[in-house]
Amino acid sequence: MTGTSWDIVLLGGASGIGKSRLAAQLAEESQGFVVEFDDVVSAVQAITTAEQHPDLHHFDHVAAPALPTAQVLAHQIATARALEPAALGVVRNRLTVDVPAVIEGDYLTPAAATRAVREGLASGRRVRAVFLHEADPGQITANYASREPDLAAQTHRAQVSAQFSHWLSHQAGLHSLPVVASRPWHTLTARTRQAIG
Repeated sequence: MTGTSWDIVLLGGASGIGKSRLAAQLAEESQGFVVEFDDVVSAVQAITTAEQHPDLHHFDHVAAPALPTAQVLAHQIATARALEPAALGVVRNRLTVDVPAVIEGDYLTPAAATRAVREGLASGRRVRAVFLHEADPGQITANYASREPDLAAQTHRAQVSAQFSHWLSHQAGLHSLPVVASRPWHTLTARTRQAIG
C-alpha cells in the first residue's frame, strides 16, 4: 500500500509535546494525511451529555486550573478510556481506505492502540503505534508559550500534561508499545521512524 513500513500510525502522547508537528512530517513522507483525534473528541462530546457519558464531560462546568493536578489527571485518564471505542472506530474506518494515515491525539490510549494493531493484523494491514514522552513540565510550559504566545504561562496545565505523559508511557510499556522521547527535536522524526519500523 505505501512505501513505508506502515499503513496507519497511531501517534499518542500528552498535550504540548510535539505530536502535531511529528504527525505532519510522517504524513508528508508517506504522502498520506493526518487524522486529529481531538476533532473526533469534540464531535463525540457535542452529541452526548454528561448524563449519557459522564467521563466525556468532566470539564464542561469546571475550569481545570481550579482543580488539583491529581484530580485533573484522573479526569483525563477516565476521558481517554471512555474514548477508546471512538479511537477504534476511526481506525476501522481508515482500514477501509487505501491511503496512509497518521492518527494523532492526546486521548489515544495504549490499550486502544494495541487493539487497533491486532485488528490491522487480522485484516492484513500494517497498523503501528508509538507514544511520545516528555517528563519535564518546564519544557511543556515553554512549548505552550511558543505555541500560544498570547496566553499566560500555563504551568498547571503543563504539570498535568507531564503526569499524563508518565501514565501513557507506563501503559505503553505494559502493552509492549514503543515510547519515544520528544527531545531532541531534530532527531524525533528519525527516532520515531525507527520505533515503528
